[in-house]
Amino acid sequence: MMKKICVVGLGYIGLPTAVMFANHGYQVLGVDVSERAINLLSKGQVHIEEPGLQDYLTKSLVEGTFTVSTTPEEADMFIVAVPSPITSEKTADMKYIEAATASIVPFLKKGNLVVLESTVPPRTVMDVMMPILAEANLEFGTELFVSHSPERVIPGKVFEELVNNSRIIGGINKESAERTREFYLSFVKGEFHMTDVTTAEMVKVMENTFRDVNIAFANEIAKISENLGVNAWEAISLANHHPRVNIHFPGPGVGGHCIAVDPWFLVEKQNELAKIIHLSRLTNDGMPNFTVNKTLEILKSNHIRNPRVAVLGLTFKSNIDDVRESPSMEIVEKLSHEDVNLVSFDPHVLENKVPSQTQSFEDAITHADTLVILTDHDYFKKMNPHTLAELMTTRIVLDTKNCIDREEWEAAGFTVYKLGDGKGNPIG
Repeated sequence: MMKKICVVGLGYIGLPTAVMFANHGYQVLGVDVSERAINLLSKGQVHIEEPGLQDYLTKSLVEGTFTVSTTPEEADMFIVAVPSPITSEKTADMKYIEAATASIVPFLKKGNLVVLESTVPPRTVMDVMMPILAEANLEFGTELFVSHSPERVIPGKVFEELVNNSRIIGGINKESAERTREFYLSFVKGEFHMTDVTTAEMVKVMENTFRDVNIAFANEIAKISENLGVNAWEAISLANHHPRVNIHFPGPGVGGHCIAVDPWFLVEKQNELAKIIHLSRLTNDGMPNFTVNKTLEILKSNHIRNPRVAVLGLTFKSNIDDVRESPSMEIVEKLSHEDVNLVSFDPHVLENKVPSQTQSFEDAITHADTLVILTDHDYFKKMNPHTLAELMTTRIVLDTKNCIDREEWEAAGFTVYKLGDGKGNPIG
C-alpha cells in the first residue's frame, strides 16, 4: 500500500514539497487554513508563482496522488511547513507552528514521523513542538519519530534545488533522522547530512544570518563609496576576484521570509552575544529609509517640482511574486507620505498590494520624472530606454540593483544614479 504524507501549510515551501512527494511515489494530503488556497488548488490552480509548480500540481491531481483539505487526516508522515515570522518586537511568533502541531495530534498513531521544515529558532522542536506532540501519548523515538529538515531553496528555483541541494536532517534520535531520510530519498539527489534536531535548526538560521551579515557589509561599503566617490559595484566585483573573498551586493534592503527574519531568532535567544548579527539587521532594516532619502535628494538636486515618481518592483527578489518582508513595500509606504505623485508597478504582482500600484507598465512610466528600480526583474532589465524617454517628462532613474546599463541609458538622455555608485550627492 502506498504510504501517505500529510503536509500542513501550502505556501511557498509546503506546496512545492507536497506536489514533489505526490509525483514521487506517495499519496499526499495538502492542508492549509486558507479556504481560498484550498479552493484554487482543488480546481487545479496554483495560488503562488513558481516555475514548474503548475505542471507538478496538474500531474499529481490527474493521477490522484494529491488532494487538499483544511483539516489533516491520518498519515505515515506529517510535514509542518507553516510560517515562522517575527513580531513587531522582533521576537519569533510561534503561533503558526503551535497551531499546526496541535492540528495533527488527534491523527497521530504508532510509527508516525513528524518533520518540521519551517525555519525556526534553535530548540523549537524540543521546547515548542514536543510538549504539544506529547498529548498523543506516544513514546518519542520508539513510537513517534520527530525531526527537523529545513528547506534550503530559493524562490524561482525551488524544484531544481529541492532535488539537487544537500539536505540537513536533524532527529530527536538516530532512527528519527534515518526514517526522514528514507522519505526524502524519493527525489533528493543531493547529499544528506545527519545531525541532532537542535543543530539542524541552528544550521539553517546560521546560513541565512551569514548572508544577512554579508549584505549589511555590502550596504556599508555602498554608503562609504558614495561619500568617497567610488563605484561600489565595480569595487565589490573586483574584490571578488580574490579567491577567498565573496562579498554580496548592496540593495534597498533585505526581504523575504528567511534572511530578513531568521537573524532575529539568534538575537532573541542570545542578545548579549549576537552583537554583529544585531547591527547587521539594523543596517539592512535601515536601507529602505536610506533609499527614500536618496530619492528625495535626487529630486531636490534636479529641481523637480511636484515630481511623479514611478517605483519599479515590489517583490523582495527578482522574477517572483513574493512581497513578504519586501523592502520595496516599506519604501513605497514611506514615499507615499512625501510630497510626490507616486505610482508603482511590478509585473509579477498581479493583485494590487498598495494604493499606488497599477497593472499597466505604460501608465506607470507615462509622465514620470524619476524611475526608482527596486527589484531586478528580467522585465526591467529588458526595458528600452529610448522608448521610455519618449513617455517620461524628466529622464531620471535611480537603479538600486545595478539592473540597467548606464551607458545605454545615458545615450538615451537619462541621468542615471545607482546605489553606491559614488556619483550625485553623497548621502550620510
